[in-house]
Amino acid sequence: MNVRWFHRLEEGLIAFLLAAMTLVTFAQVIARYIFNYSFVWALELSIFLFAGLIFLGLAYGVRVNAHIGVDALIKILPKKTAHVVGIIACLLCLAYTVIVFYGAWVYVDKMYMIGILAQDIPIPQWVPRLVLPIGFAMLFIRFAEVLFHMLRGHRSQLLGDEAEDALKHRNDDDYSDNQQERK
Repeated sequence: MNVRWFHRLEEGLIAFLLAAMTLVTFAQVIARYIFNYSFVWALELSIFLFAGLIFLGLAYGVRVNAHIGVDALIKILPKKTAHVVGIIACLLCLAYTVIVFYGAWVYVDKMYMIGILAQDIPIPQWVPRLVLPIGFAMLFIRFAEVLFHMLRGHRSQLLGDEAEDALKHRNDDDYSDNQQERK
């Protein structure tokens, strides 16, 4: 199954949100300190963009193993038991995302029915809050991918192994240092 387009869409959306938030904040600083003018809507838009960055970044963090995991107990368990515990943890994460997705959907639906506008930007409040259910739907997809890989035996842990990653990066750095010394 080719999901590269989904990865690219996710990365592109996160990059866009980060760039837009940076641009809006930079423009606000320039306007305020150079021209003694302030965009009324800049703070609210930055908050909406930052919220989008956070909720979409949750799923991205799962995809690239960037979330911190406490695995002291897992490390002392036998390999098969640790694998089963990882699968159970992944199932619990999936259940959590379903619960939060449902709550976010109910919240956004109520905001839609009430019809309140944002404070400084003339858009309905439910529009920027759509990132809540979208982010948790994407998080569900990412945890489902992890579970799929764990069940097929391609992955043994729910989250990445920080110590193993650090040693791998250290070895990569040592290798590149040795290559430069030979030149």
